[in-house]
Amino acid sequence: MKTFVKDHLMVRQYESRSSMGAEAAKSVGECIRKELGTHDHINMIFAAAPSQNEMLQNLIRQDVDWSRVNAFHMDEYTGLPPGASQTFRHYLDEHLFSHVAFKKVNYINGNADDLNEECSRYSDLLKKFPPDIVCMGIGENGHLAFNDPHVAFFNDSVLVKVVDLDEVSRQQQVNDGCFATIDVVPSQALTLTIPALMSGRNIFCVVPGKKKAAAVHNTLNQSVDEKFPSTILRTHSNAILFVDEDSYQQ
Repeated sequence: MKTFVKDHLMVRQYESRSSMGAEAAKSVGECIRKELGTHDHINMIFAAAPSQNEMLQNLIRQDVDWSRVNAFHMDEYTGLPPGASQTFRHYLDEHLFSHVAFKKVNYINGNADDLNEECSRYSDLLKKFPPDIVCMGIGENGHLAFNDPHVAFFNDSVLVKVVDLDEVSRQQQVNDGCFATIDVVPSQALTLTIPALMSGRNIFCVVPGKKKAAAVHNTLNQSVDEKFPSTILRTHSNAILFVDEDSYQQ
């Protein structure tokens, strides 16, 4: 493992995707136990993407009291049929929520009749249960959750909002094997905003693979700017970026 710090962001690089995922899960598990040592319950936000597979696979094996953890996810498509395999609810059910017994799992409803009302409902939950730990990734365009560059506002006035997805973000869903072609990828989603994600006391960002190399490079080398949403991670006092030899290339 190689480690270095960029501004406030700790970066840990591993030889393989599997070792990166295992060590990231171990770090998250240690953080959960530490937080539960001083709180009756804690609140966690999870990303839903193939980049998280190895971390989540190892996280469910960690020795923690999940019954004291409230779970949230950070984004959801709008308009997909209920139960569609491409929903982030389905991903997290399959990789995490069906394996351990959380205190409560709080889902975003991408099929709500009133999406703005759904944003308000989920925002109220986040205010009531502010995040202690956020487990996230970075998109190919540098997005955090679905805060693509054109809607990534570092001082956003809301915690959850409806966004139009840019073409790079939609194509990534095809690249990840979630959809066959870009024309069937939803054009809208609900997302937690940058301030909502950055409010987490502890952030663990897991970013493997060659397709993320440009995004990682920009995260670490561009100025902190909304054009490169993930650069905001360098301002957080307790964030760790986990990369492998494919995603971080000096």
